[in-house]
Amino acid sequence: MSGSPTERPEAGGRLWVVSELYYPEETSTGYYMTKIAEGLAPDLDVKVICGQPTYSMRGTRAPSHEFHKNVEIFRAAGTTLNKDVIAFRLINMLTLGLSILVKAIRRFRPGDRILVVTTPPSMPFIVAFAALARGAAYTLLIHDNYPELLIAVGKVRADSFFCRFNEFLNRWLYKNASSLVVVGRDMAESLKRKTNGLEPRIDTIPNWAELETVRPFPRNENTLLAELGLLDKFVVLYAGNIGRPNDVETIAQAAEKLLETSPIIHFVFIGAGAKRKWLETRIRERQLSNITLIDPRPRREQPVFLNACDIAVVSLVSKMWGVSVPSRTYNAIAAGKPLIALTEPNSEVDRMIKEDRLGWSVPPGDPDLLQEAILEAAHSTVLPAIAKRARRSAEEKYSVEVALKRYRASISGTLSE
Repeated sequence: MSGSPTERPEAGGRLWVVSELYYPEETSTGYYMTKIAEGLAPDLDVKVICGQPTYSMRGTRAPSHEFHKNVEIFRAAGTTLNKDVIAFRLINMLTLGLSILVKAIRRFRPGDRILVVTTPPSMPFIVAFAALARGAAYTLLIHDNYPELLIAVGKVRADSFFCRFNEFLNRWLYKNASSLVVVGRDMAESLKRKTNGLEPRIDTIPNWAELETVRPFPRNENTLLAELGLLDKFVVLYAGNIGRPNDVETIAQAAEKLLETSPIIHFVFIGAGAKRKWLETRIRERQLSNITLIDPRPRREQPVFLNACDIAVVSLVSKMWGVSVPSRTYNAIAAGKPLIALTEPNSEVDRMIKEDRLGWSVPPGDPDLLQEAILEAAHSTVLPAIAKRARRSAEEKYSVEVALKRYRASISGTLSE
């Protein structure tokens, strides 16, 4: 055990935060769950059950028990095999799930409150079983809706037995939860349909921007743009997971269309994921010299690489309405970057863009419309005004203080929509 406990708050009661990813993991889920736990610690006796780092900090061996920033952390044993191999990922899920189940059964007490996130998708069921067995109440934090995510990426059919059985299990999960928290308004609307007849309490609490570190910096001083030789280009940035839920194909097609007609426009991809190899092959085979693909950068370098552009792109494939909200959106606007979003109408990101006039929104799978939006942005005189609105939106609506205030109210059952 490292660290030492300080005096613990008693009046607010005990809250368990359960997540596969937690400090020192810096991947988005790990970052957000860590900030939530640490932010609630002054008011509640916060304890965490999590796994060892398997993503950005894979290879780091964290203590099995420690105190960090007034939060007591219990790390469950489990394999940390390469998550990019599906068989290994399943083994990781199984071993971690069993270990967390044992810890939860041993440590949960009647009257405890539990916040569990939907990553991996098996985690909520494990924690719900342990909570009900021990007389504790659980809140489900939904970052991704299943099985809709699997349907959107083409892994299962909507009318399959797997989906029907998953929906049956989900209704049991929702019925027994004290409340449900989603990160987007479209997700809340989708969930209301899924829970028809159950009438659970659904709270919408968006993720937030890292305003304390991410802010606008002068473009002509950006070291990454200088390193890449792109200071004289109009740069379109895609920074984040290059995964199955992300429509990178349409971006690549638009880049190909712009290669000959608009040499001033250049695309930068920063990240890794299931579609990265496809993108590498596409760049090589089509000789897309207007695309630069670089490896993921540490979270601490966000102030540099998020400012290495004129406009930021976020993208989701079709059928992702009500399923997920790209967390990269918030840091992009914190950096004062106008947005171009590949997203379905009335999604959370689409609403953000239209409500605060943050840029352009086009449907997934349409490279012609995306090309038009990029050209309009490249020749627009209003980008500085959009940049100011983006930063102001991040400060006023998407700060960690705003989110934590809503989490406190949600956990206490007083959050009013």
